[in-house]
Amino acid sequence: MGAKQKSELEFIALMAFLMANAALAIDAVLPGLNGIGASLNVTEPNDLQLIVTMILVGLGVGQLFFGTLSDSFGRKPMVYAGAFTFIIASLICVWADSLAVMLIGRVLQGMGLSAPRSISVSIIRDSYSGNNMARIMSFITGIFIIVPMLAPLIGQFILDYYTWEYIFGFQIVFILLVMLWFSLRQEETLKKEDKKRFSRSLFMQGARTFFGIKNTVIYTLISGLMGGAFFVYLSASKQIFQDQYGLTNGFGYVFGALAFSMGVASFLNSSLVLRFGMKKLATYFLVLFSLSSATYSLLFFNGINPNLWVIMVFFAIQFLALGFIFGNVRSLAMEPIGHIAGVGAAINGFMSTLMSVPIAIFIGSFITTSALPVFLGFLCCSLLSLMLMLSIHKRGVEIVK
Repeated sequence: MGAKQKSELEFIALMAFLMANAALAIDAVLPGLNGIGASLNVTEPNDLQLIVTMILVGLGVGQLFFGTLSDSFGRKPMVYAGAFTFIIASLICVWADSLAVMLIGRVLQGMGLSAPRSISVSIIRDSYSGNNMARIMSFITGIFIIVPMLAPLIGQFILDYYTWEYIFGFQIVFILLVMLWFSLRQEETLKKEDKKRFSRSLFMQGARTFFGIKNTVIYTLISGLMGGAFFVYLSASKQIFQDQYGLTNGFGYVFGALAFSMGVASFLNSSLVLRFGMKKLATYFLVLFSLSSATYSLLFFNGINPNLWVIMVFFAIQFLALGFIFGNVRSLAMEPIGHIAGVGAAINGFMSTLMSVPIAIFIGSFITTSALPVFLGFLCCSLLSLMLMLSIHKRGVEIVK
């Protein structure tokens, strides 16, 4: 293996693990939600969804702060600042004595994790562009998916021997190890001549550029809609599989198996994107996502959940499609804004994440004894995304007049 290949492989793995901290913080606590609820005297099952969705609020807001500063002070210092914030927030979660304190800790966790999550995209955009960027993003997503596959199993393993507080302790150890790797092996990708002097107008100038590019705005909206669909599943998966299907001990295996389908799609996308292009693949799999959502909704419109294997097949198709959609749509949004990668990734992440949160909370509020609201939510989000995709008539960058 050549030095260049080895360097690229390590880069892919490192960026994947930077992003994976967010997935670990979200997914590892899922098996422990009942225990957290009992410790904090939470009586309403739907309130436990907030432990998942509130971290998304922090992820969205934090990206504006850390992403903008990274264009002035560099990528690496902001990643370190985010990791420090996350560690403090994790300790707040460990010491929480009420749901309100836990939610404050989760919001702060999300703000801290927004730095490695969004700035890793800026680092990738600093280093790659076009279909090659989509190829790298697909490889990264494929490795990244390993964490959602394993995180619930890790959480369950910890719960078998310890209490839910140790899940947060594991997250602290994980991010410290990733930060050590990052500090030793990743160089600063923002060149000195590309740094922008920090001022109040820096963000406004970047925002004007961002919102002046029609394609970037539309792909960001699609990311928000599809992210909302996915976060509905994340926040409600405990209710569906543990409460509705009774999979108390098998939840982690089911969750991991479904995440595997998204990982397979991401690896396939890394080669198919060079042949078909980002836009075609994103459109094709948006159609597949919509059709499978509509099929489930029609077949089980009575609200009675089907056999476990049936619903898993439908979820697997959805996540296979998402594996092709997420990386390509994010890359399409970032492609025209490489010159403002920090601010651009921040606004992209902020908009898409903050769109996702109310979508997840609203649809999640209808989930009681049936998984049907999840698929109806999938259908609505994907149809709106297809309408937005079809609104892009020209190829390349379009500037809003």
